[in-house]
Amino acid sequence: MEVQVRDYGFSPAQQDEIWRRWREGQSFSLMGRELGAPMHHVRRFLYQSGGVRLVPQQRSERHLVGGEREEIPRGIAAGESARQLARRLGRSASTVSREIARNGGRDRYRAASADAAAYVRGRRPKEAKLAQRPALRTAHRRL
Repeated sequence: MEVQVRDYGFSPAQQDEIWRRWREGQSFSLMGRELGAPMHHVRRFLYQSGGVRLVPQQRSERHLVGGEREEIPRGIAAGESARQLARRLGRSASTVSREIARNGGRDRYRAASADAAAYVRGRRPKEAKLAQRPALRTAHRRL
C-alpha cells in the first residue's frame, strides 16, 4: 500500500516554502499568490497529507545496505557459508542467513530484488493482514 504524494507542480524548494509558511499560519490564498500558483493547488498539496509533513523513509544502520547485499551472491558463488559471509561483512551470521532465506535461498538470491523487497517490507503504513489474504476474510465472516 504505497502512499502517492502529488507535488502539484511545486519544486522541492517551493514545497519547503509551503511547509514553512503553513507552520507560520499563512492563508492558502497568500501562499498561492506569493508562489505564483493557484490557491487550490497549495490547499490540495497540504491536505493530501492531513497538514502533516511526510518524512522520507530512511533505513536503519542495523539493516543491510546494497553493497553488502551485492557481496552475498558473490560469496554464495564462491561457495562460502553464511557464517563466512557474515564474518567478512562484519555482520551476525543469523542476519546473513535470514537475508538469504527470505529472498529465495542460496539458489535464487539476487541482490537487486532483495534490496527492493527489503524496501517494500519496511514501508509504513502496512496493509492489514486480512486485506492481504481475502480467503481469511471470508472465513472470518462465516464464524
